[in-house]
Amino acid sequence: MKIPRRLWLIFGISSLILFFFASLRHWLFQSNALDLGWFDQSLYLISQGKPPIVSFSEDHILGDHAAFIFYPLSLFYIIYPDVHWLFLVQAIALSVSIFPLYFLAKQADLKENLALTIVGVYLLYPLIFNVNLFDFHSEVIALPAIFWAVLAARSKQFLQFISAIVLILSCKAVLSLTVAAMAVWLLLFEKRKKYGFLALCLGVFWFIITTQLIIPQFSGDEVAAVGRYSFLGDSVIEIIINLILQPNIILSRFFTLANLEYIILLLIPVIWGLSPRYLTPLVSAIPALTLNLLTDYQPQKDLVHQYAIPILPFLLLSVIATLAANKGLIRQPKYIIIWSLIAFLALGKYGYFTSRYLEQIDTLSAMREGVNLVPDEVKVLTSPQISPHLTHRSVIKLAIKDREPIDVEKFDSILLNTRYSGWPNSQDTVNNLVNQLKNNSNFILSYNKNGVFLFNSID
Repeated sequence: MKIPRRLWLIFGISSLILFFFASLRHWLFQSNALDLGWFDQSLYLISQGKPPIVSFSEDHILGDHAAFIFYPLSLFYIIYPDVHWLFLVQAIALSVSIFPLYFLAKQADLKENLALTIVGVYLLYPLIFNVNLFDFHSEVIALPAIFWAVLAARSKQFLQFISAIVLILSCKAVLSLTVAAMAVWLLLFEKRKKYGFLALCLGVFWFIITTQLIIPQFSGDEVAAVGRYSFLGDSVIEIIINLILQPNIILSRFFTLANLEYIILLLIPVIWGLSPRYLTPLVSAIPALTLNLLTDYQPQKDLVHQYAIPILPFLLLSVIATLAANKGLIRQPKYIIIWSLIAFLALGKYGYFTSRYLEQIDTLSAMREGVNLVPDEVKVLTSPQISPHLTHRSVIKLAIKDREPIDVEKFDSILLNTRYSGWPNSQDTVNNLVNQLKNNSNFILSYNKNGVFLFNSID
């Protein structure tokens, strides 16, 4: 399959734009310990041959989401340890999806201009720009792999299909549910029995292995997100049983205004290209959508965070099927792009760069100077927004209310921003720490500018 030159150009421009804005956000000290600092420290430790125990919570990276993808990603850190690798990987992963998406559109017999329009719809879907700004998440790597898996199944490329499924599963344990649901779709609606059966086996197998063996082994507990569904049970198995035996609970959780708003947010950018008759690809999105609707955790109900990523590919596949059947409210490329652009302007978070991302502008230079003064490999206590700039070490902790009481004697360097604590509930925590350290004879004030304080142990 020959890739058109203009598609390469679109890919290059998209990658550069996404990489630039993610890097700019980080430069403005708007990235966070959770999640960018978490993954950055893990990759650094793996690249150094050390156990990837995230010091923020003392958790092994595999005890989080069983995301084995971080091990091959650490090869970049062996070349040169820098958080910008994650921004680059994320920008490329989000952009490279246009290649399999384009070929899926062509495979459905869409004309060239309409196939390229679908690419534009994808890139303008607000989630793509927004999730790129929200630190880093391994699900973004699964996004092109999902498109690739569908393309391989429809093209009867068995080895490519297996490779895509393995890549998806390596990104996050919960994606095994998406793989299993996609298998059902392939079996029942795409008539790809061999592909569907394989995906079903791999998805179910990986879900069981990760939730019942790998994650408990490395975390010593249940899957972290179980707490968001405590009304269904205290374990993965208990939740599954209650989902089957108590459907009334599910229905009562589904019909809420928050869920209605979420459904509208998901559909509005592509509502012009959806038709009830061509929604069968959304069978694959049922697990992700169900998890997002059942929880009260608000980040799972917006187009800012990563939780809608497993839904987007199948929305677009439904759009392609609708257009291929010459259906849909809008079928002219010009008007489709206009609609997508309006949706992006309304729901994209580009405006953050002129508002919330500039809130700490008065302390930027001070935070940057403070970071440069912290010695390598010392044990550090710092504010959440500063931590992603200091995670290339074995021990770094957060000065937040949730970690009180904090024993300052355990640290060699303490870098705090008293004007902006990082977390709204931690302002008193930071102020109390600074006052405590000023009166602690074991620490010396090494730097003080614009509310940014650096204390170093004299030992």
